[in-house]
Amino acid sequence: MDGGITKKTPVTSSQVAEHAGVSQSAVSRTFTPGASISPKTRAKVLAAAKELGYRPNAIARSLITNRSRIIAVVMAYLENLFYPDVLEELGRRLSAENYHMLLFTGFKDRDSDPVFDQLMQYRVDGIILASTSLSSELAAECAVAGIPVVLFNRTTERDETSSVTTRNREGGRLLGEFLVAGGHRSFGYIAGLENSSTNRDRFGGFREALEAHGITDIAVRTGNYSRLEAEAAARELLALPRRPEAIFVANDHMAVAVMDVARHEFGLTIPDDLSLVGYDDVGPARWPSYDITSVTQPIGPMVEATVDILMDQIHSGEIEPQHKILPGELIVRSSSRLPRTGIVEIDGQRVYRPERAT
Repeated sequence: MDGGITKKTPVTSSQVAEHAGVSQSAVSRTFTPGASISPKTRAKVLAAAKELGYRPNAIARSLITNRSRIIAVVMAYLENLFYPDVLEELGRRLSAENYHMLLFTGFKDRDSDPVFDQLMQYRVDGIILASTSLSSELAAECAVAGIPVVLFNRTTERDETSSVTTRNREGGRLLGEFLVAGGHRSFGYIAGLENSSTNRDRFGGFREALEAHGITDIAVRTGNYSRLEAEAAARELLALPRRPEAIFVANDHMAVAVMDVARHEFGLTIPDDLSLVGYDDVGPARWPSYDITSVTQPIGPMVEATVDILMDQIHSGEIEPQHKILPGELIVRSSSRLPRTGIVEIDGQRVYRPERAT
């Protein structure tokens, strides 16, 4: 005896069937969600499987069913706390559908094409692209392969790819109206990724709201959704001869960095010296030490819509593009001077809902 560890041969489904006194197909049906099998037979199979230490082989099953029950999720970065919250909700929702999530990261500033060959090695049943973009070539390859793709928190000028997003232009416009109504007259904007659809829409709506009040001068810097770059952008804006009275930061992750710079490097008081507003309504934006006015992105409904689209296309075998655009709210906190009207309390939160002219 050499004292080594003997490798145990995996138990097969046929051994379980023999031990339980049932057919091999009964074992297969027992471990296939939704398959028809009597409670008595299922109990016998589970008891035999437990006694023998059997675990079904998902890879082998995928070769038979042509389904891996794996959804690939591609995210550019996880620094922004919005996306860990999204991942948690996605994992919960996919698990309820008996699907597993396979995560790829690291493509913040370019299309997700480099990861395509990697994820295809796993025979994924669907792809969710969050915080990253999709080239026309990759979209075409996925269509040919019959793999559903959903853009999460992104849109594309091409209609052939499904997408789920919020009303970013409307949110930006609402923030602009809110700040003007609060008496501000000079403005700054710190962009995320300038070429992303969310950034374009948020800034576009913000600019439209200010222009409606005759304000065309907006000091713009870019933070690339990075804390360090947002800090640098904040230093540039706050050092201007005419410092903005209010700054809209493209997401809360950067807004926290901007507030730290304003307070600790420039000695400014929020909101007396400077108003700050952000976007996403996640993480530190809700903490009392920051308490940032922010437009919500409803993660639960966004994930629900994304998974519904994927499941529809996987089960039907038809990739018919769907586009879901969900509403958000402007949650009012202490980081900004307040308008005299338009603020209401809903479910214990202050929300900005200005009266619209009819």
